Amino acid sequence: MKYSIGHIAKGVVKAIRGEETEYTEGSLKKAIFYLSVPMVLEMIMESVFAVADIYFVGKLGSDAIATVGITESLITIVYALGIGLSTGVAAMVSRRIGEKKPDEASHTAWQSIITGVVVSLFIAIPGVLLPGKLLQLMGANAVIVEQMSGYTAIMLGGNISIMMLFIINAIFRSAGNPVLSMLVLWFANIINIVLDPLLIFGIGPFPELGVAGAAVATNIGRGLAVILQLVILIKGVGKIKLKSVRLAPDFSLIWKLIKLASGSVSQYIVATSSWVLLMRIMTYYGSEMVAGYTIAIRIIIFTLLPAFGIANAASTLVGQNLGAQQPERAEKSVWFTGRLNVIILSAVGLMYVLFPRLFIGIFTDDPVVSMYGISGLQIISIGFVSYGFGMVLVHALNGAGDTRTPFFINVVCFWLIEIPLAYFLARVLNWQHTGIFISIILAESLMTLLAFLTFRSGKWKLKSV
Repeated sequence: MKYSIGHIAKGVVKAIRGEETEYTEGSLKKAIFYLSVPMVLEMIMESVFAVADIYFVGKLGSDAIATVGITESLITIVYALGIGLSTGVAAMVSRRIGEKKPDEASHTAWQSIITGVVVSLFIAIPGVLLPGKLLQLMGANAVIVEQMSGYTAIMLGGNISIMMLFIINAIFRSAGNPVLSMLVLWFANIINIVLDPLLIFGIGPFPELGVAGAAVATNIGRGLAVILQLVILIKGVGKIKLKSVRLAPDFSLIWKLIKLASGSVSQYIVATSSWVLLMRIMTYYGSEMVAGYTIAIRIIIFTLLPAFGIANAASTLVGQNLGAQQPERAEKSVWFTGRLNVIILSAVGLMYVLFPRLFIGIFTDDPVVSMYGISGLQIISIGFVSYGFGMVLVHALNGAGDTRTPFFINVVCFWLIEIPLAYFLARVLNWQHTGIFISIILAESLMTLLAFLTFRSGKWKLKSV
């Protein structure tokens, strides 16, 4: 693949247009490029969404920011289920595509949608009925529980849109159409960014809903995006077509999907529940610290999500090339994307370490909140060099259908190391927020090391799905 500006520009245009490319033959670097560009652009818009809400909500004060942060820690359970199910369907769909069986891939896609709808209902019901109780369990103060629980109810009640976005976008990506995922998320987040200030502050004819307005804007944007996804699938754009699939549940396939996804769901439940517990430890120190932590984490997510786009490309390449009986090509794609991610994240991490005030100051002018945010951004960013490689390795294992191994790695790193260490450093040694941030770096770095040793063993190449 040539690297002149002209060739790169042409490649970007081709990738954004969504022209179908064969990922199991030809230049590996070109395949990675065509997959990564729309996935990274997709995640960049998702990154913008991650900071847009907190930018506007930040105008409402530390309690409002804390409400978003605490609720987001609860929503991570939805993310865990959505990402877990999407990982399972991605492994199955990409394998069927690699085997040249598009009808079976379409059937699998529809059954995964049915599964996601049912799962989301079990979260929506308690979320709508008991938002105040959930906030109390997380240690929120009385102002948040009594005045701002509407945000939590709306976000948890509308979790089906999150679930569908994860699952259907995974279908698009694993079928080799990442540009569709990119366009859908851009659509969702542009709507959200436009509606956020209108509904939060009551501009023009719109009602002033405060922090709850951010939740309404988010759900409208995501809901319309899901409708767009379903229209695309029904019309049959690309290799996945739902026009002729059997609508009735295929319980044997659903059970196979659940079994495959269970390892991935479990690993993300472990990882995200650790964030819930970290937030619970953080709330002990008050809304200002929670607000600073929330801002720092949103900035970090802004950076990590595009890197996840590159990692998703590795996952798709692993699944399709294993399906095409080319395990060595699958392995090469992982080493290449891993090195690329490390280079990019290391550069950004250095910038955050050196100039944290520049970024935290965008979201708050409160000196106490800023102090905590700067500390979190500096410390956690030190681990970017490790995060970049680790996320690619874990995505690769999941793309191969080996979802159990990352689960056990996560149990060790997050439950046995991160949470006890965070409590010990923060509460016992009284390092407070600094201790929590240090525990994050150590746990994530250990995860990368264990994932590296597992991947290098090569057992994932023998996994069947």
